[in-house]
Amino acid sequence: MPIIAVFNLKGGVGKTTTALNLLAAIAQRGQRPLGIDLDPQAHLSHILGVEPRNADDTMFAFFMRQRPLDEIAAISPSGVMLCPAHLDLAKIDALLGKGVNIVTRLRLALRDAKMPSMPVVIDCGPLLNALSLNAVFACDLVLVPVSADYLSLQGAKEVERALNALEPVFRRRLPRRYLLTRYDLRRKMSTAIDATMRETFRPEEVAQTRIRENAKLAESPSIRLDIFRHAPSSRGAHDYEALAGELAAHGFVR
Repeated sequence: MPIIAVFNLKGGVGKTTTALNLLAAIAQRGQRPLGIDLDPQAHLSHILGVEPRNADDTMFAFFMRQRPLDEIAAISPSGVMLCPAHLDLAKIDALLGKGVNIVTRLRLALRDAKMPSMPVVIDCGPLLNALSLNAVFACDLVLVPVSADYLSLQGAKEVERALNALEPVFRRRLPRRYLLTRYDLRRKMSTAIDATMRETFRPEEVAQTRIRENAKLAESPSIRLDIFRHAPSSRGAHDYEALAGELAAHGFVR
């Protein structure tokens, strides 16, 4: 069961767009993936049309009451399974702290023998907190979207430092891929960020796929559709299909 956490310490870089369309790309490959929304803003839950009013039907109850994931998961209109978020998730740090038993809770749940085997994509908020640490401890791969601007790149560098600091805990290097988003070959900024990423991070940890700037891709979340349902022949659909293929080649997607 490959588990991918989508994370950057900068907002507005395409985390939710990437989580949404990676889930859809995996579904295009004939599997039913599970999405987990750990962002209190709940954008992924909103786009997929799974928005429980009661926090007890969301990931908040998983952390506060240890409610099983299969009780929280709902089938979205697009057919993707989702464990939705709620604004109350923002309280988790204050209520539970960051103890080992808290930050490993999702890992234990996903790796439980009773858990169905399915690909999992976790959408994280832009903070290094108990929620994102749960995603990092649970995942097989941290996927870091980096939009073609310098502040996004700085957020990615912070992720790199945080993951490196956790290496003694994992006793290994946690796999990661830095994904360039909103790439436009016509803009000097895009090519500059692309080159800087390949100088800053290990070359093998920078995704070969680039997510190109695309109007259809930008507008699809506003109408609650992934790119494959909204514009299956668009560049956005092609790029996310290519990303799924690249990740599959390295064993992170089946």
